[in-house]
Amino acid sequence: MPHRITLIPGDGIGPELAAATRGVLDATGVGFDWEVVDAGEAVMAEYGTPLPDHVLESIRRNRVALKGPITTPVGEGFRSVNVALRQALGLYANVRPARSMKGLDTRYENVDLVIVRENTEDLYIGIEHMVGRDAAESIKIITREASERIARYAFEYAIANGRHKVTAVHKANIMKLSDGLFLESCRTVAAQYDGRGIEFEDRIVDNMCMQLVQKPELYDVLVLPNLYGDIVSDLAAGLVGGLGVAPGANIGAEAAVFEPVHGSAPKYAGLDRSNPTALILSGALMLRHIGEVAAARRVEDAVRDVIADGRTKTYDLGGTAGTRAFGEAVAERVAAIPV
Repeated sequence: MPHRITLIPGDGIGPELAAATRGVLDATGVGFDWEVVDAGEAVMAEYGTPLPDHVLESIRRNRVALKGPITTPVGEGFRSVNVALRQALGLYANVRPARSMKGLDTRYENVDLVIVRENTEDLYIGIEHMVGRDAAESIKIITREASERIARYAFEYAIANGRHKVTAVHKANIMKLSDGLFLESCRTVAAQYDGRGIEFEDRIVDNMCMQLVQKPELYDVLVLPNLYGDIVSDLAAGLVGGLGVAPGANIGAEAAVFEPVHGSAPKYAGLDRSNPTALILSGALMLRHIGEVAAARRVEDAVRDVIADGRTKTYDLGGTAGTRAFGEAVAERVAAIPV
C-alpha cells in the first residue's frame, strides 16, 4: 500500500524544489500517494490566511507532510507559516542534521552534528506588544514540561541513531529562571539515562558558537531552546556547505513535517537555478520516519555521490546545473543503487 503523504510545494522556489524532490523519492520505488495542498502568500487572497484549515486537516489525516519553503514577511504581514504549523500540530522537536559531504567547498571536514531544537515555546511563541509608543516587549516562555520533553527526545534520538553525547545549550548564567529551568530540566532527564552510554554536558550558547567554529568534531547531538536552536542550526549548516544542503524535520506525537532549513528566495522563482539538496535530504528524513530506511540511505548516498562527482552541481555549489537537472541526476543515481 502506498504511503499517503501531504505535499506542500510552498512558494518562491518551493514548487521547483518540490518537483525535483518528488522525482527523487519516486525513483526509490517506494509507493507514494501525494496529496498536494497549497499554503503561503499565494493563497491569502482566496482564504484570507496563509495556512487554511484544509492544510492542517490534510496533515492531521495523513500524519506526515513534506513541505517546500514558504515566504515569511519581515517586520510586517502574517506570522510565519512554519511557526504556525509547529504550534498547531504540536511539532515540538525540530531536528536538523549537519553532515560534511565530499565535493562541497567548506573550511571543515568530518562534521557530523544533529541540532535538536525545542519548537513550541521560548520567544517564538509570539507573545509581544508595544509598551507605549517607543518600546516593544516580547515574552519568553520556558516550561519544565516542554524542556524535559525535548531533552528526552534528544537522548532517545542519540540512542536510536548510535550517537554518544548530548550537549544542552543555554544562557542560564544570565537568564537564571528561564534558561535556568531549561538547564535544570535537561540535567534531570540526563540523570534518567545514566548508564545508557550517552555522555551529557552543557554549554553557554555564545561559547557553544565559538566551540563549533573552532572544534566542531567534539560535538554530537545538541539540544537547545527554540531561538538558540534556530541560530545555532544555521551556524552548523555553514560548517558543512550552507543552507542549501541543510535538511530539517519537525516531529510531534501525532504528525511530522519535513522541510528544508532555507527560505523561499522569491527572486529566483521560476529560474531553474536553485539547489534542491536540502529538500531532497528532508525527504530522506521523511523516508526514515515512515520506516523506509533502506530507501532513505539510497537517497542520501545518491546526493553525496552526485555532489562528490562534481559534474552536476547547482550554481551555489560551484556548478552550472539547474534545479531540474540536479534532481534528475540524483534520481538516476538512486535508481542505479542496488536495492
